[in-house]
Amino acid sequence: MSKPTFVYVTYIATTIEQLWEAITSESFTQNYWGDQLLQSDWQVGSPVEQLDPEHGTQTIGEVLQSEPPHQLAYTFQFLDHTQPSRVRFLLEPSEYQVKLTVIHDQLSAQSYLSHHHRWTMCLSDLKRLLEFEPMLVWVA
Repeated sequence: MSKPTFVYVTYIATTIEQLWEAITSESFTQNYWGDQLLQSDWQVGSPVEQLDPEHGTQTIGEVLQSEPPHQLAYTFQFLDHTQPSRVRFLLEPSEYQVKLTVIHDQLSAQSYLSHHHRWTMCLSDLKRLLEFEPMLVWVA
């Protein structure tokens, strides 16, 4: 039986460079990940850490692919200690917007059911911040 996959596609009225910065800037991730932030140097093999006020800093994954500003992939280990999954960001520029595809695969059924709604909210917030509050990317 295949594992569930979360796929989210949106178009954001921004530049590919601003979107890449928003995805990889630890201070900006806090704007759409709630009170948490992600930190890494985003080099292949580097750890991806999540800073959470309740749980402190925890390593949640490892960078698998980093091709700025077009592709980023890393493993993702949920805090409930399920098997690691994989998150991929694909950025495709066009004249006035960027197509963002997020694919979170290799998920257990439980992880998918417990967390897919979080992706939807976070990515919706990311789009809102970049389109309606674009200076946050450069100030953060």
